[in-house]
Amino acid sequence: MNGLIGLDWGTSGLRAYWLDEAGAIRETRARPWGIRHLPDGGFDTALTEIIAGWPRLPRLACGMVGSRQGWLEVPYMNLPADTTELGSAVRSLRAKDGSDVHIVPGLRNPQGPDVMRGEETQLLGALALRPALAADSTWLLPGTHSKWTRVRDGAVIDFCTVMTGELFALLRQHSMLCAGSGDATVDTDAFARGVIAARDSGNAGAFSRLFSARALMLDGALASDSVPEYLSGLLIGEELRSSLASNRFRHDAPIQLIGDAALCTRYRLAASHFDIDLAEPLADAAAYGLWQIASHIGLVSAGSSTASKETSSC
Repeated sequence: MNGLIGLDWGTSGLRAYWLDEAGAIRETRARPWGIRHLPDGGFDTALTEIIAGWPRLPRLACGMVGSRQGWLEVPYMNLPADTTELGSAVRSLRAKDGSDVHIVPGLRNPQGPDVMRGEETQLLGALALRPALAADSTWLLPGTHSKWTRVRDGAVIDFCTVMTGELFALLRQHSMLCAGSGDATVDTDAFARGVIAARDSGNAGAFSRLFSARALMLDGALASDSVPEYLSGLLIGEELRSSLASNRFRHDAPIQLIGDAALCTRYRLAASHFDIDLAEPLADAAAYGLWQIASHIGLVSAGSSTASKETSSC
């Protein structure tokens, strides 16, 4: 049987894809086995269990599995980089089951400096799904560490990281700003209020408005359980405000989204207050990026085509 097992292996989770001979997703599995949360037996056990019952196929992984703390460190590639550059730097290891695991490198932007692992593969998959965007496009990948990226002629030419998600988690869990707030509640009004506060913060930026979350709550203008929503809006709004202020990435065409659907919906709502057009997000971009790289380096037949239909998941 021909096909590929693709592994999107991050810090907090592992997602495995079984792709058939045409590059279509046959099945998807997800487990909370990121490189910091491995089961007993480590990487080998995690791999064996997540692909149990699948056919023996070539295996290609991207993400933090190739970091210094991962299974095998694969050095970063400097920008600009496309499928050819990434494919040329793939490294391999022999797993305990006797088969190889091939690992995609990350990217380094000397301009920052800045780095990414996993997002580069998502971008390649997204370009395979939307080839018209390969000429010149801006991409936003929201997450713990959001990535703003510029693509030109099929290559990643620039990117920067914004630690929006991690900052929110720190404020939510460890800051006195959220003291007394209960379980997270959905409050779109509080979220929008935070976005607008960031938008209107001017040169001072949204960090100058962080303590307003506490003050509004003490004044009775913001419910304590809505403080996290307000802070989420403030931080996402600041990410958008600073991107506009820097003028580093294009905003005169729809910005493409890759990521979790719920989080992307939140970003699209925030963007509406800035008159920024964020496109509908793409799903499973990493799987199709892994297929592109696997085709390029000969792990799968180069004549196969990428399809986008997912048939099952668990």
